Amino acid sequence: MPFELVYFHKVEEVLKKKNLVKDVQATMEYLDEVLYGSVHKGELMRQALEEMGWRDEKVSILNGRRYQYKGFKKGIAIEGNLSAYEAILEGLIRLQIGYDKKKIEAGILVLTSQRSEKTPYGSTRKMLEEDMETLYPTISLPVSVALFDLGRPLVPEETENKNRGEEDG
Repeated sequence: MPFELVYFHKVEEVLKKKNLVKDVQATMEYLDEVLYGSVHKGELMRQALEEMGWRDEKVSILNGRRYQYKGFKKGIAIEGNLSAYEAILEGLIRLQIGYDKKKIEAGILVLTSQRSEKTPYGSTRKMLEEDMETLYPTISLPVSVALFDLGRPLVPEETENKNRGEEDG
């Protein structure tokens, strides 16, 4: 499965109220399509969210600071990090701050589902569910976590011509 949306704290109700259920699904599908196998995920994620209308309005997490959500639409913020699952804590805290300050009504956290082969835990989803249970009531906002399996980056092999060009320069 390329990505999985997991819902917590009645986020489905907020998304339905905002008429964003299909929009969120389409956005996550587009992110999966754009980011699968890519190397430069951060910039591609920004571009994809912009194309899907999630970057039309900028919302600062803290007043007077540059910290902004990766995406925002109709009171819903998108935050994420596709480098490490462990970024869950930072992402949830950023979303919770916006929720507590009444800047957002719910959040979507985009994370990688890939973890070390040495991990003693089972599935990423199971670990996520345990983490969310443990973090409550500190993390109480309505939130959906999108777990992505984006594969290994597809890095083109260097060709003989490219190597020749480097030697000439």
